[in-house]
Amino acid sequence: MTTPANTPLSYEQAGVNYELIDPLKIAAQRAAASTATQLAQHGFSEVPASRGESAYVVDVGPFYLASIVECLGSKAMVADEMALLTGKSWYDGIAQDTIAMAVNDLITVGATPLVVQAYWAAGGSEWFQDADRAQALVAGWKKACEVCGVAWGGGETPALAGIVEAGRIDLAASCTGIINPKSRLSVGDKLDAGDAIVLLASSGIHANGLSLARKLAERLPQGYLTPIEPGLTDLTFGAALLAPTVLYSPVTEALAKAGIQPHYSANITGHGWRKLLRHPKELTYRIHTVPPVTPVLRFMAEQAGHDAREAYSTLNMGAGFALHVAAADAERTVQIAKACGIDAWVAGRVEAGPKRVIIEPIGVSFGDDDLQLR
Repeated sequence: MTTPANTPLSYEQAGVNYELIDPLKIAAQRAAASTATQLAQHGFSEVPASRGESAYVVDVGPFYLASIVECLGSKAMVADEMALLTGKSWYDGIAQDTIAMAVNDLITVGATPLVVQAYWAAGGSEWFQDADRAQALVAGWKKACEVCGVAWGGGETPALAGIVEAGRIDLAASCTGIINPKSRLSVGDKLDAGDAIVLLASSGIHANGLSLARKLAERLPQGYLTPIEPGLTDLTFGAALLAPTVLYSPVTEALAKAGIQPHYSANITGHGWRKLLRHPKELTYRIHTVPPVTPVLRFMAEQAGHDAREAYSTLNMGAGFALHVAAADAERTVQIAKACGIDAWVAGRVEAGPKRVIIEPIGVSFGDDDLQLR
């Protein structure tokens, strides 16, 4: 039975329910916090404020170390389907997506990425027989490391028949970084009313919301080959989904060199613009300018029947990263991002008030109850 194209499709219907996932995350965080005392036997200590942030920070004396592990999710499945349809390997971009998931989280705490490790778990040894696909993954991984200025330390390539579906691969990356000098640490202690909110452009869906995208493809007449801008471009749904995630570390490194210290940063991934509520402080984030919505995200929202509130609570809607900086540094932050090839906007300001995000141009707001990650 085919689902009518105009039937609304929620992220939960696509198989992702954060109300079920987030409680486990919170329970894990609480259990993990009790292990921090183990660091003392090595002469180190954790930075408690990094608990619940996108990366974990350890004080090792003269500097801080930050670390993170992230998986790609189901975007590789789109690449596999598009390879069958187009005869092209898309795994160079998939490699960048995987590294971006880790690096873009790591830099939120002020870290300079140093080392990336790879985890490539295939559904069987046969996955590696496709030499073009495997080499595209290697080449894309190496190129993304070079863009971020990190060393590729090594990795693991298990064949997990019976765990990972045959013909598929589960991709993940871990990243270790350094915060030096220590003044670069950014865990929200400086975040306050009066700060400016600078949003950095996304390239499209990035790597969050692909479960929804795959469900949508099932009910489109031409599937992944459906044009998303008919009459304007030949861009297909599948090709647009596979635009690689932006690597934002060149921007944060350029800001550091310019002497600009973000008071807080948020990687806008799962939970969409609700991620602007990530820090526990009671503050209001008022948005007066929204970036242009990338064509693939506009297409998805229309096809899924999402109103503005649901779209902005699920997808990045054109903004992949948020920087909270001193108001005096806002315009220069935009200029530096643009010099790195990434569009940016002074999009709003931080105000005293209840914990909420107010997106004025679209009449949408999110409150404290809309994001529970701690």
